[in-house]
Amino acid sequence: MGPRNADPHPAAALAQRFEQVRAASTALAEPLSEADAQVQSMPDASPVKWHLAHTTWFFETLVLEPCEAGFQPHYPAYRVLFNSYYNGIGAQHARAQRGLVTRPGLAEVLAYRRAVDVRVLAWLAQAPAGDALNLLELGLQHEQQHQELILTDLLHLLSCNPLLPAYCAATAPAAVVQRDTLPLHWLEYDGGLVQIGHEGPGFAFDNESPRHRQWLAPYALANRLVTQGEWAEFIADGGYREARWWLSAGWDWVQALAIAHPLYWLPQDGGTWQVFGLHGALPMQPPAPVSNISLYEADAYARWRGARLGLALRLPTEAEWEHAVAAAVHEPPAPPAFIDGNARQPLATARRDGLVQAMGTLWQWTSSSYASYPGFKPWQGAVAEYNGKFMANQYVLRGGSFATPRSHLRVSYRNFFPADARWQFAGLRLAADRV
Repeated sequence: MGPRNADPHPAAALAQRFEQVRAASTALAEPLSEADAQVQSMPDASPVKWHLAHTTWFFETLVLEPCEAGFQPHYPAYRVLFNSYYNGIGAQHARAQRGLVTRPGLAEVLAYRRAVDVRVLAWLAQAPAGDALNLLELGLQHEQQHQELILTDLLHLLSCNPLLPAYCAATAPAAVVQRDTLPLHWLEYDGGLVQIGHEGPGFAFDNESPRHRQWLAPYALANRLVTQGEWAEFIADGGYREARWWLSAGWDWVQALAIAHPLYWLPQDGGTWQVFGLHGALPMQPPAPVSNISLYEADAYARWRGARLGLALRLPTEAEWEHAVAAAVHEPPAPPAFIDGNARQPLATARRDGLVQAMGTLWQWTSSSYASYPGFKPWQGAVAEYNGKFMANQYVLRGGSFATPRSHLRVSYRNFFPADARWQFAGLRLAADRV
């Protein structure tokens, strides 16, 4: 199913990681009240309580049920209640109604987590091997994905509160405004026949493989992400009011929902902006990368900026992005914790003339539709539904964000969302055929 752990004592190593990953999830919920963890702000988001329960359901249902001697469910009804989308396992509670499930309460969900943790660790103490450990590894990677979702979903929830409460207080480094904007310049690539996809040891999701050849025409990428200050220019120039910059579906979306600025931007007197984040509402920082935009907005901005520069600008394809970043990044920089970053990381780099903000700053929209690679084979069993079934009507994002677990920051990692999704920490890097 997935790569095997090369550790000579894989069960012991996985037990240690299991405890670390599980503790990280519960730590994210510690600043929250019962009400904070309960509410669902939109159908695409889930309550924090549900994330904590669903990741536990994954270990109970996909690991313990087939592997634990004398398995008995913690509570039989949880099999349906916390199933996300696994039709092969059975029925699921409606996604849009997860916020209506007031019981079990948060304390009961945390008790459920502790009970399953004890059972998983007891099973690992028996030194199991083989495919069962691959499933446990997938469960850990899956839970880390939900840690990121906890933060994105929670920010959307808090943004719906007119008090604009902060998830946590900003530390001193986060409150420091970036002092300069890194000049924009273009990095040119010859393209040619390149290799794309995961290779080598270590975990990768099924949609990252197989590694395959792809032809790229010569292209250019911007050295950095588009900034908040540059986006403010797009707004001031009427970018949201002119249909010529927008895809047809994007213009319909703008008109239907009266979209006039990125999600979480708050207009202030005097034409200034505040941006709501995990630390609450803070003044817009012009040099910081713009976040929480849809593919429609990213595509429109590229057309608008290209017209201003006299260039045919666009979004990069995912193959262009991976080819460029693989050449520039050998070891992803350790991103600051979200409580110190909130997408406001300094732009300093060892080579300010090279590609920066490649990974761990913001997810970056590409123009590539989310589809399988040539020769793609989904995993076997229930987890065959993990990725492949979603390969329709979505676009690929690359690079990870400040909320992405560092171990997930690899050049082959693929995220995917519909063109109108804005609650993810997503920005854009401009591309062109040549400049």
